[in-house]
Amino acid sequence: MTQENKALFIIFGGTGDLAKRKLYPSLFRLFRKGAIGKHFAVIGTARREWTNDHFREVVTESIKELNPTPKEIDSFTSHFYYQAHNVTNTEEYVTLEKLASELNEEYQLEGNRIFYLAMAPSFFGTIAQHIKSEHILSDDGFNRLIIEKPFGTDYKTAKELNDSISAAFTEDQIFRIDHYLGKEMVQNISAIRFGNNIFESLWNHHYIDNVQITLAESLGVEERGGYYDKSGALKDMVQNHILQVVALLAMEPPTIFSDRAIRTEKINALESIRIYNEEEVKENFVRGQYSSGLLGNNNFVGYHDEKDVDPTSSTETFVAGKFMIDTFRWSGVPFYIRTGKRLTEKGTRINIVFKPTPINVFRESTQSEELPENILTIYIQPTEGFSLTLNGKEVGPGFAVDPVKLNYRHSSETLENSPEAYEKLLLDCLKGDATNFTHWDEVAASWKIVDIIRQTWDKETGAIPTYSARTMGPKESFDLLEKDGRSWVWEPEQWYREKELL
Repeated sequence: MTQENKALFIIFGGTGDLAKRKLYPSLFRLFRKGAIGKHFAVIGTARREWTNDHFREVVTESIKELNPTPKEIDSFTSHFYYQAHNVTNTEEYVTLEKLASELNEEYQLEGNRIFYLAMAPSFFGTIAQHIKSEHILSDDGFNRLIIEKPFGTDYKTAKELNDSISAAFTEDQIFRIDHYLGKEMVQNISAIRFGNNIFESLWNHHYIDNVQITLAESLGVEERGGYYDKSGALKDMVQNHILQVVALLAMEPPTIFSDRAIRTEKINALESIRIYNEEEVKENFVRGQYSSGLLGNNNFVGYHDEKDVDPTSSTETFVAGKFMIDTFRWSGVPFYIRTGKRLTEKGTRINIVFKPTPINVFRESTQSEELPENILTIYIQPTEGFSLTLNGKEVGPGFAVDPVKLNYRHSSETLENSPEAYEKLLLDCLKGDATNFTHWDEVAASWKIVDIIRQTWDKETGAIPTYSARTMGPKESFDLLEKDGRSWVWEPEQWYREKELL
């Protein structure tokens, strides 16, 4: 039986897209499963002058795809309250505290409060400081602050932001959300590693040749052109999502599977990633920007022709690079990463490429000194599961070796019934479990790694490499691995080229 959690949610930015698309549906799922019930309340705040009734209508609209019954709608939305709020107006925090206290009594919330800042990061410090100065922090229950990325635009701004928030909340009260950490198969990385001796015993430089991480998006910048043109793929994806995945793959086994122990090992892993000088950045990282392209009968415009994008912009829509981790476990093992927009297919996958057997005893049959690689693949999205490529004998006479794939994918029914990332992360916050949230030391280490790459690129005056929309990135990305005698495992564009669609 699911245990009910008691808490007041105060959502700053309660009229925004994130709240409507992710937060309210996730809260409803928790409500439907009994994780929250009679003893919860939600205060939505924003500048708009809404009534409680209108707010509840908006919440109802946001959950309609979950097919709630009329009884569920009435029961759920009755816990929602709205207050028009200017985050810089001290008086309005006084009104907010009064409403919070009233709801605490009405719903018997025991002083438990979660503050969700679903707003631009520029407001984080102001809100946090007012929460403290106007005594909205509870003296009785827990106080937890959830904040969204981007957390700063470099190490300096991230530290300034963290200092302003830390003046009101302690580190163990701050939950920095990275929705990637809520994905089922990202969390499954630890299960695959630490739950299977067959892999954990091989999880080191003696047996692993290289690690490849791809976060590919088939879409362009869509309606985010204005934001994206100031950010780019390096800050939008590498600094957070990709480095979090690297940390989970590279970390040492925790002594116990607790949030504190896992965070410690992730921090150690991130702090062990080699920080390059400018020449090393040029050697080990490449960027790209998508130009117009054709896939099948579909034409795609180039980045410069997207809405709200500067037509002379040199913002990267693609990044590929090689991280080296200076620990005994990973000595000499490259972690290749790539991410980009308008790539061939949407997909996130990790490929662990194992070293070949020292001697190929079948070399006369295979006409090759080396056998095909053993590869463990972890599929994160849109499909979820994993596969292991092994070498077996081809059917028939002789002894030709043929790669076979042991494959497991979650069923569509399992995926439909699995919790959405925000649902899991909200429940973790309710329980005080910070395993899948980001500690300040992780943020700091990530920015220090990324800053030198960004600074190096900002000094370059030459043209940024381009790639045709719906291909897998610029030629320089493939060259990056080829000069190491390696290649990308996942090359989905080959199928389209064989069909003459690309």
